[in-house]
Amino acid sequence: MVKMNDSPVALIDNKSICRFQPDFVSPLRVTGVVLAGGLSRRMHGREKAFLPFGEGVLLDRTLARFAAQVERVVLSANGDPSRFVRFGAQVIPDPRPGHPGPLAGVEAAFLATGADWLLSVPVDLPFLPMDLGAQLGAWADRDNPQPVVAASGSRLHPVVCLWPRVVLPWIQNALDAGQPRLLDWFATHPHRIVSFDRGPHGVDPFFNVNTPDALMEAAHMDDTSAGERPCMP
Repeated sequence: MVKMNDSPVALIDNKSICRFQPDFVSPLRVTGVVLAGGLSRRMHGREKAFLPFGEGVLLDRTLARFAAQVERVVLSANGDPSRFVRFGAQVIPDPRPGHPGPLAGVEAAFLATGADWLLSVPVDLPFLPMDLGAQLGAWADRDNPQPVVAASGSRLHPVVCLWPRVVLPWIQNALDAGQPRLLDWFATHPHRIVSFDRGPHGVDPFFNVNTPDALMEAAHMDDTSAGERPCMP
């Protein structure tokens, strides 16, 4: 199902009967940002973007599924940008010290690109829906712009979000106040939620490669079984 909501929601009832939403191409001009600036603590410091996956690395896989869904892609990452040269995308470092997290990556991408809409995804989602941008864009409201966040099952995925530029001051206020957690931000700001179904073999389209074991599990999954469409009431 899709639960559209203008109030904060942490969990989503995934038992409702739903029907598939028809194909939709978002009219929005969207810049994509791949958030790759994390510290990868659970990967023992191994940089997720360069973890081997398929015939390349995890960032290859993310870009292959994501790049065609947006007008352009930028990378949010810290450190030496030359390591990303072969990917051909602008690299945007966090302007704030101390690795404040994905909310700071969204801030940096807005400031560096001038985009009106940003679609953020983390680098570690190898089964990202191929129509993510279109389906989130279908629920974007130009007259009352709010973030549109992806969910699956009972989980909100706040890093997977279509952001309107009008929320940039709210993002900056939270960061200035030392409140960088995305879930905390969404708990106090209006947003909409689009819930995506699992695939026929139960694969979560937002399966997250956070640990070495998760990387091994993802490598053995059939990515064609990942849920590709959200559903709506």
